[in-house]
Amino acid sequence: MAKRMITTELMEEDIKLESTLRPQMLRDYIGQQKAKEKLKIYIEAAKQRGESLDHVLFFGPPGLGKTTLAGIIANEMGVNMKTTAGPAIEKPGDMAAILNNLQEGDVLFIDEIHRLNRQVEEILYPAMEDYVIDIVIGKGAGAKSIRLELPRFTLVGATTRAGMLTAPLRDRFGVVSRLEFYTTEELTEIITRSASVLNVEIEEEGAVELARRSRGTPRLANRLLKRVRDFAQVKYDGKITKEVANFALDLLDVDKLGLDEIDREILRTMIEKFHGRPVGLDAIATTIGEDSGTLEEVYEPYLVQNGLIIRTPRGRMVSDLAYKHLGLPLLEEQS
Repeated sequence: MAKRMITTELMEEDIKLESTLRPQMLRDYIGQQKAKEKLKIYIEAAKQRGESLDHVLFFGPPGLGKTTLAGIIANEMGVNMKTTAGPAIEKPGDMAAILNNLQEGDVLFIDEIHRLNRQVEEILYPAMEDYVIDIVIGKGAGAKSIRLELPRFTLVGATTRAGMLTAPLRDRFGVVSRLEFYTTEELTEIITRSASVLNVEIEEEGAVELARRSRGTPRLANRLLKRVRDFAQVKYDGKITKEVANFALDLLDVDKLGLDEIDREILRTMIEKFHGRPVGLDAIATTIGEDSGTLEEVYEPYLVQNGLIIRTPRGRMVSDLAYKHLGLPLLEEQS
């Protein structure tokens, strides 16, 4: 897969930027109103009882703030957060060591929790329910099991693919929240806040233009802000106006709907090569020279979300909106 400017996956350049721009408390967090309101109540109730918060699962597309919310939970509860990722925990012993090193009330954040292997996952079951882990010492007939007590902790899991979580693991989370794409208004507010933190002068119209092309994702909004800031600094007087945003984003090949050349190629292929008729995922992938799994997981969701591609029982179809966006006439059978 070619490196994309508008990918919502975490890139190396995002790591330092996000650590600078992440809000630390719920009151500073913009968007995700439903999830935020629920968390506010659960956190306050847990603090009043002097207990740790129930285990929390966040799911939704990448870049929407799952890691940020985990950090906010730890800050609001006044505890430490330990961070790891599903693929990084290879053996049950690794998970047991992580759990055994937790302090009372700590937040354990596991990103990509759907990628835990089954043996590691089974260590979590008694830990989440009874705050204990069973460790087997020795092998064969001489093996014996030792039960270790754990401090009460809060597991915060994050996943982009909730359907891949096993039912036993999913059922052990007391709080489950789906994170939604952000509105243009919410992203405009986030961009304005980020510009203030980065000491970048930005006009409201410039922030709105950035927000419109950010695919509903704060991570992408902040990345585009960083790139457009450079254009404003070198080509203009340092202030991000609507003109500056349009110039920079057009040059970066991010169009008015937040599509890049690969997105547009997918749509043009479906229209020109398959004449707008229903087509299978494998056929599209072969034609554009891309893996079908990558096409389904990386490229397609945003196109479907915005009504440019329609999934039907017979295959994928482009919508009238896609023709209009690309400036192509509707085919006769589509008219």
